[in-house]
Amino acid sequence: MEPRPYILAETNWKVVKETAYEVAVLPWGATEAHNYHLPYGTDNFQCDYIAAAAARVAWERGAKVVVLPTIPFGVNTGQLDIRLDINMMPSTQMAVLRDVVDTLARQGIPKLVVLNGHGGNHFQQMLRELQALYPQVFLCVVNWYQVVDGKPYFNEPGDHAGEMETSAMMHIAPGWVLDLSEAGDGAAKPFKINAFREGWAWAQREWSRVTADTGVGNPHAATAEKGKRYLTDVAEKLGGLLVDLADADTKDMYS
Repeated sequence: MEPRPYILAETNWKVVKETAYEVAVLPWGATEAHNYHLPYGTDNFQCDYIAAAAARVAWERGAKVVVLPTIPFGVNTGQLDIRLDINMMPSTQMAVLRDVVDTLARQGIPKLVVLNGHGGNHFQQMLRELQALYPQVFLCVVNWYQVVDGKPYFNEPGDHAGEMETSAMMHIAPGWVLDLSEAGDGAAKPFKINAFREGWAWAQREWSRVTADTGVGNPHAATAEKGKRYLTDVAEKLGGLLVDLADADTKDMYS
């Protein structure tokens, strides 16, 4: 397989030293249980796939983008009792992110997109702090699962290991998805207090009290075809953002 020049892990110093990259993409996932049928690395595999697909779209349109290696651990403080769900505290994420931004700032790479693939990761406040410290690097975050509304593609997208994520993994890595006869139904208990159910108040969910199979959302209507169609549209739209960022003057961002 030929190395892709927009994937840092595959390319080499000969290419990198001659390329004036405009946008770096940092995929950030998690390592956690996804119902019975999906692998623990689901969030990371999805981030890898979407980042690469979007970067290819952008590269083919002339945008000099580079995808950094995916950070495989996310905030899983609500799943501390679920075996081998690996938790990375937000303070640790901040330390890692600061080192990455510091490197980009020193080396003159002017824009960074944090591509988030895990609902427990929240980068906005970190980016606010880092933007004040590194004004020479434009910082932003994208939750890939919000790029395109999943409702037109799926009967019931689900929140975690449901129809959307299962369809995506059936397309990305079908050999790592168990037969859906092995999957739980992803039934989840909502909060008893209405404010939390309605979403205008927030508290962490204690995952093992919410769901018996670690899933939230029914995966049984998932298909690889649904996943391919959805991910293609996500990559196309995200690739367009990368092109726009590569072309943008960060001192003139408002109309």
